[in-house]
Amino acid sequence: MTSIARLRDFVVRFTVLHERGLDRDALQQEGAGLLRSLVAQDDWLPEEFAQPHPERYSQYLLHCDPLERFSVVSFVWGPGQKTPLHDHRVWGLIGMLRGRESETQFVRDADGRFRAGETSYLEPGEVALLAPGVNDYHQVANALTDRTSISIHVYGDNIGGVSRATYDPETGAEKSFISGYSSAVVPNLWDRSKNKGAD
Repeated sequence: MTSIARLRDFVVRFTVLHERGLDRDALQQEGAGLLRSLVAQDDWLPEEFAQPHPERYSQYLLHCDPLERFSVVSFVWGPGQKTPLHDHRVWGLIGMLRGRESETQFVRDADGRFRAGETSYLEPGEVALLAPGVNDYHQVANALTDRTSISIHVYGDNIGGVSRATYDPETGAEKSFISGYSSAVVPNLWDRSKNKGAD
């Protein structure tokens, strides 16, 4: 039975972590531990936030801090779906909940063009970190061609409202975008009337 209690507990713990006033590195390191605990169990994500789109990946908002200090998002990837090369401009954590995800890092040369670097893979329960100026240019894909993959992302802002960019790797040409979200609603974390005993 799906119980959203794990997500609620994560949001509360991450908010408390934020209140400690840690620098970015410490916040990411400690936050990665919280996210690792969340994605270690695949029994809490409501089905409506786990649905793939037939043509493109979906980005469902699960929670946004009221002060927009961080957001929690489920990325749902249909078989073989991928992003263009893009940036974030805020820090992020990526936790693998279901399936398998590939991430190819890119390095930007002085002429503005990009070179593909290492490709790594995330398995269920694993967490990766990203930060502007460190490893912010990448392309992400569902590494599976026969089933859906789902990753849980935490960003240092309301990521659906951040002005970011996609890039043409060959020319370096940049196209600005604001991603928004695939969903018009968020999960109700605060209703404890359901699943009594489980929450």
